[in-house]
Amino acid sequence: MMNQPVQSPQFFLTAPSPCPYLEGQFERKVFTHLVGDKAADLNDLLTQGGFRRSQNIAYRPACESCRACISVRILAGEYKPNRSMKRILVRNKDVVATEFPAEPSSEQYSLFRGYLDARHQEGGMSDMTVLDYAMMVEDTHVPTRIIEYRLAGDSIGKDDDGRGRLIAVALSDLMGDGLSMVYSFFDPDYSDRSLGSYMILDHIRRAQDRGLPHVYLGYWVNGSRKMDYKTRFLPQEHLMAGGWERFEG
Repeated sequence: MMNQPVQSPQFFLTAPSPCPYLEGQFERKVFTHLVGDKAADLNDLLTQGGFRRSQNIAYRPACESCRACISVRILAGEYKPNRSMKRILVRNKDVVATEFPAEPSSEQYSLFRGYLDARHQEGGMSDMTVLDYAMMVEDTHVPTRIIEYRLAGDSIGKDDDGRGRLIAVALSDLMGDGLSMVYSFFDPDYSDRSLGSYMILDHIRRAQDRGLPHVYLGYWVNGSRKMDYKTRFLPQEHLMAGGWERFEG
């Protein structure tokens, strides 16, 4: 690991590899390390510039012939749920969300494993072990939280502490200007609840409660249908060549 000041991070470029989102395309990434006592400041600065965090690495696409990946952030202070989003909130009114320090658990990993097996069997994370999951959660030098979403009053799926069944988890960074959703997953048996969208709605509320203007969603990949959900939370901003631009759909 490298201890580097926020003023002069060192950047590296990956070799080309097949794009996981667009067939026939190849991706490259530029990345730097997020370590040391300036990691949080650097993470804020880079996230605002279109980077994403994975463990102690910040990265962004640097593809030679494609610009399909666009950084997206929701304008949380202006957001008002539309009719379909209100239905999702009502559908999940029995869900209790609790925020914790970034610490993994075997219960989380079991949910994570089931999510990968059902949704991402061919993905790059498909062979992650319990140790890999623990590293994904714990290997951070920035303020990071785990949010667990449980069913209230679920008498069948309660854990040893009497809490309801765990149905979704979000790993998120707390930044100076918002919340950045690093990774989230849910129980595929509850797909009718639209838990992915519900977690975003919950993050918008959390940002509003903290007086933070943004919720960062990572990349919307233009041309990838599985990324279209990210453009449903309006108003939002997209990072373009000239900076952040308002997007109304």
